[in-house]
Amino acid sequence: MPTVIGHHDVKDKDHWLASPKREELFGPLGITNIRTFVNPQNPTQVAVLMDVPDMHALEAAMQSKAAAEAMEYDGVLPETLVILVEA
Repeated sequence: MPTVIGHHDVKDKDHWLASPKREELFGPLGITNIRTFVNPQNPTQVAVLMDVPDMHALEAAMQSKAAAEAMEYDGVLPETLVILVEA
């Protein structure tokens, strides 16, 4: 099961950290061990680290309306999103 990091910028890190949207979007995909990170020098830069059992399902989910709505709710700046997969 690969570990995936997604990093991006957000408008408000406290709102992003408190949001239930990560679990709502990723939980049904079987994604586990979701951990959040914040750049202490620039708190608008954040990351999510997670274990992903099905990369194709994650890729499809990230293209969905639900993902767009979750990112909007969370204050994610979608154009800054970078996803890295464990090599």
